Amino acid sequence: MNGLLLINLGTPEAPNTAPVRRYLAEFLADPRVLSMPAPVRWFLLYCIILPFRPRKSAKAYKKVWDPERGSPLMFHSLDLTEGVAQALGQDWHVVLGMRYGKPSLASALDELIDKGCDRIFAMPLYPQFASSTTGSTLEHLYELAGKRPWVPPLTVIPAFHDHPDYLDATVAAAAPIVEATVDPHVVFSFHGVPESQVKITDLSKGRTHCLASDSCCETLGPANRGCYRAQCVATAKGLAERMGIPRERWSIGFQSRLGPVQWLQPYTDHVLEELSDKGVDPVVVLTPSFVADCLETLEEIGMEAKEDYTGGELSVAPCLNAHPQWVRAVAQIVREAAGVESPVAMASR
Repeated sequence: MNGLLLINLGTPEAPNTAPVRRYLAEFLADPRVLSMPAPVRWFLLYCIILPFRPRKSAKAYKKVWDPERGSPLMFHSLDLTEGVAQALGQDWHVVLGMRYGKPSLASALDELIDKGCDRIFAMPLYPQFASSTTGSTLEHLYELAGKRPWVPPLTVIPAFHDHPDYLDATVAAAAPIVEATVDPHVVFSFHGVPESQVKITDLSKGRTHCLASDSCCETLGPANRGCYRAQCVATAKGLAERMGIPRERWSIGFQSRLGPVQWLQPYTDHVLEELSDKGVDPVVVLTPSFVADCLETLEEIGMEAKEDYTGGELSVAPCLNAHPQWVRAVAQIVREAAGVESPVAMASR
């Protein structure tokens, strides 16, 4: 039996101050998330962030928390896990693990081992590679695997920013909103990361390529093949092409910045402010670095940005969540990694 570990970032267990504080303490203590000297990170976390931010964040979580199902990121991820398990069939055991919080990566890995899986595939559900998400997840996963007496062969499925099935599924999930809007300007809003985390992925000699010009991320090549920003640009281009949107009618932004350091630009709120000042109407926002709706998509964009936009109508497309085409896409990406043909391909022979 093959095992599949689907990995997402994580979520608090409840929209209250104490569980939000526990979640933020684990999340922001990660040196790959707050990439700064340890004493500075400790001071920022325990003297500035944790005394004040959990209460504010808990109020935001309450706005998006489902009274019956709980955290949107959690129940969408569980729905996806169930759908992928059905799509892959009885030869696979599929579990969900979170980088922070529960269900933990440790418990998910142990479940796959206890189920007798002969081989484990791990799929971080981050379309674009970033040190603070994919890098942190893989570092922790390898550490956990290394501490166990034995683990089956472990294969990591790479970032899928330009995989045709991911792009097609994203377009399909957004279609009801996009198609109901006449000639919208589309903003592709990706989660931001500090510029420093992108620059260290520059593989050119002397690291002279990254962010050296406005066009450095327009194409992926040997120097920037691990660049988060370049992968985001590639995703946006792939989506715009599939949606038939001309270049003058789409923009890229980066959201959710934290702290005084320089983050990737342009910032989504600045992009929307500029479009609002120009009276651009209507606007549709897609968030293609998130595969499941969460606080950042539902509250930050779906509520705050929508309320602040004065240029006209602003709509937010849903994330992939457990859309049937995304379920099929994940199953296909996994089969490709395992070298297994899909039932449809086998039947067509």
